[in-house]
Amino acid sequence: MPNLADIVTAQFVVSVALIVIVVHVILITVAYLIYLERKISAYIQDRIGPNRVGFDFGLPALKFLRGALGLGQPLADGLKFLLKEDYTPERTDKALFTLAPMAVIIPALMGFVLIPWGGMWDVPTFTLPLLGEVEGGRVYVAGAPVNVGIIYILAVASLGVYGVTLGGWASNNKYSFLGGLRATAQMISYEIPLALSLLAALLLTGAVMPEAIIRHQVEHGWLILAQPIAAVLFFCCALAEANRAPFDNAEAEQELVGGYHTEYSSMRFALFFLAEYAHMITGCAFFALLFLGGYHLPLGFISGAHWLHPDNVTLAGVLAKFGVYFGKVLALVCFMIVIRWTLPRLRYDQVMVLGWQALIPLSLAVVVVTSVMVHLGWTGMLPMLLANLGLVALAVVLLPLLPRHEPNRKLPLYGSRFNPMPGEVVSASPTHPMAVEDRPVEGTAPVG
Repeated sequence: MPNLADIVTAQFVVSVALIVIVVHVILITVAYLIYLERKISAYIQDRIGPNRVGFDFGLPALKFLRGALGLGQPLADGLKFLLKEDYTPERTDKALFTLAPMAVIIPALMGFVLIPWGGMWDVPTFTLPLLGEVEGGRVYVAGAPVNVGIIYILAVASLGVYGVTLGGWASNNKYSFLGGLRATAQMISYEIPLALSLLAALLLTGAVMPEAIIRHQVEHGWLILAQPIAAVLFFCCALAEANRAPFDNAEAEQELVGGYHTEYSSMRFALFFLAEYAHMITGCAFFALLFLGGYHLPLGFISGAHWLHPDNVTLAGVLAKFGVYFGKVLALVCFMIVIRWTLPRLRYDQVMVLGWQALIPLSLAVVVVTSVMVHLGWTGMLPMLLANLGLVALAVVLLPLLPRHEPNRKLPLYGSRFNPMPGEVVSASPTHPMAVEDRPVEGTAPVG
């Protein structure tokens, strides 16, 4: 039986410490991402957003913390969820109804452990109580530095659909059940182009270890330039996997009341809410790893940029890499938020058509083109970029030649403005002088 001192190595200690730290960082970030989404949506809609709740808690002694740009809003929301009644409707499967929120949030908080937040660190020898001296050495600043890291992330990400499906089915509500069915079909459909675009990136890098993927991008350039189509496909699929707009059909308020979480309240509803943002963080971290160089920045001409090189294994380098990596993740999450408040929601049939008739064939073509380029040895950034541009040109040429089904085509209505009677001249423009006047306040007479 192995000794405990043999198990507790420097890598083990760093991995456990990183998991504890990053879990809390993600939970705090998730709370303030909700605040950030409210502020961004307010700016887009010409509103102010949260700006009243501070950290004074109604105490006169803390009056100077009142307001604080509304930064206390996430805390107020959390207290509200904790104090609300946790209601369970009748005729529900109570066990699965309670299990579903946990089945959603746990995979969302497990995917980050493979992300190399800080690269590698040359840990000095240190001493632990009850265990004695722990030999130092070069370790990965990641929760679980395993060889099948990318496969693990895909496997964990695919588990989130079970919680959504269980929540919709166990609620005994037809709207929740429809939302669960939508989420299931959507996630299964969009995992195919997600995996294929990931495969295209792995074919080019020739590695599955996250650290090796980052090192390849440091040496040959970011993959978003060499594989732009795969990057766009991956990002779209990440939106769909996280149930974010324009793919949030599982919780479409206009059609399904609230979707799969219609019957949930209190902290069980909050777990669904938090899991969505945790999935966004994990998806954006995965995207930054594959296509944005992870913790790397192409700033070799700036003093101090050597801290972001994979060969820098100092503690300062680890902290700098962590800051850059997390900054990229936050920027991508903000981009997801802007997409939500910019693009309208797609209809459910449009979501399925987009996945099966556009993203899957295009991702298959990307994998084939990448395989041919790798076989020929043309794996540089410029050849791969030209190959992607050629694939886009080919898709533009072939798209009009493909059969098209238009379920929402306009039916001609005899006598309408779009289908007038013979000899009739239809004019929909205004004719009243005040309606066509550019200066309606001054009147139609010219101003002298």
